[in-house]
Amino acid sequence: MRRPVTVHLARHGIRQTTTMMALVVVLLFSLGGCASWQAPTAASDASLRDRAISDTVKNVTLRATVLSSTDSEQLFGTDINGTGVQPIWIEVHNHSTHTLWLLRSGTDPSYFSPLEVAWPLHSKFAKKSNARIDAYFNTLDFKSPIPPGTVRSGILFVNPHRGTYVLNVDLLGQQSIYPFTLFLPIPGEHNALVQETLERIAEATENNYQDTESFRTALEQLPCCASDGDPANMVFVGNINDIAAALIRRGYRMEQYAPDNQQRIFERPPDLVVRKRGQGGVPANWLRMWVAPLRYLDRPVVLVQSGRPQGGRFAVSDAGEQPLHPNVDESRNLLIQDLMYSGGLGRLGFVGGVGAVPGTPADNTDSDRRYHTDGLRAVLFFVTRPLAISEIEILDWVPILQQREVEATTRNTNKSGE
Repeated sequence: MRRPVTVHLARHGIRQTTTMMALVVVLLFSLGGCASWQAPTAASDASLRDRAISDTVKNVTLRATVLSSTDSEQLFGTDINGTGVQPIWIEVHNHSTHTLWLLRSGTDPSYFSPLEVAWPLHSKFAKKSNARIDAYFNTLDFKSPIPPGTVRSGILFVNPHRGTYVLNVDLLGQQSIYPFTLFLPIPGEHNALVQETLERIAEATENNYQDTESFRTALEQLPCCASDGDPANMVFVGNINDIAAALIRRGYRMEQYAPDNQQRIFERPPDLVVRKRGQGGVPANWLRMWVAPLRYLDRPVVLVQSGRPQGGRFAVSDAGEQPLHPNVDESRNLLIQDLMYSGGLGRLGFVGGVGAVPGTPADNTDSDRRYHTDGLRAVLFFVTRPLAISEIEILDWVPILQQREVEATTRNTNKSGE
């Protein structure tokens, strides 16, 4: 008589398991159909307009504001900032006679589409709800084109900066371009560095060189290195907006960490630091910049220490102190080539001033020799008008290209004679 009871209990267990599975499936469908996200009922950009920074190029005006987490909650119904995306509100007043198009890659080569930003809000088994979320984010996205005589506003979804957001906006018209560079405060962050740098640029008026030869001599007399010995191997010449625009177009962002401030030139830490990250957010190159106490044809001069961490893109983090990659010329030359594609480089030359440190990567086991270099400092002149690579003027201060050609020929000759 015990056996039927056993069978009955087993069947009862099967029925219980089946019932529980059914309940789980129903619950999943119910949760999917009732997504937690809800569109804000009173979304407004009024507070963004009140805080906007603006600029006008010819007869086109741009206004922009960086959204805080609170702004995101009010406008999107969720904190977009918390997902590693920085929303920026922009408004374009097109008083020109041209239809304008926003070149998004000029603002951030790794920008986010609205559907990417909406994706984390999706729920399983909620097709209608997900479509509603996508439609809402698409509505808020900035739309091109901007016809003549119209005003258009919307959101750009970009990667975060630290301290101050340097916003580059390129608007393309018929055979014309309207470039903007705005320095936008980031809510809740320390924003004094950019303002202090702009003030320092305004004060650097004593030595304003008018000819290239005297300017070249002055560049060679600038400090060779930072306080810890890392070489100041580059110089930027141009308006700060043009320099910033060229860097942003190539994916550089403002990121300054405590170890950067240990480097000192002109008895102060870097005025600004930008970085270009590798894939997956891995650090690649840094540029530590100091405003120099001189000008060239009324344009600011910036002394730059270009480098990359030892290990390059395989380095773990750039928030802590990192040894300098020993081949500093490689980092310098990579940056030159990178900025050639920015459209903002007008002239390029080389001067002395760093001091040659001979050696090869294999020689750098000596603790007293942290890097090797040809001792040349690259001088980059920036312009507003976008230029093709073929339009870049190469100065003959130091004929580095010819020198490299002779060195390569000599090596080939020696190899053939072996």
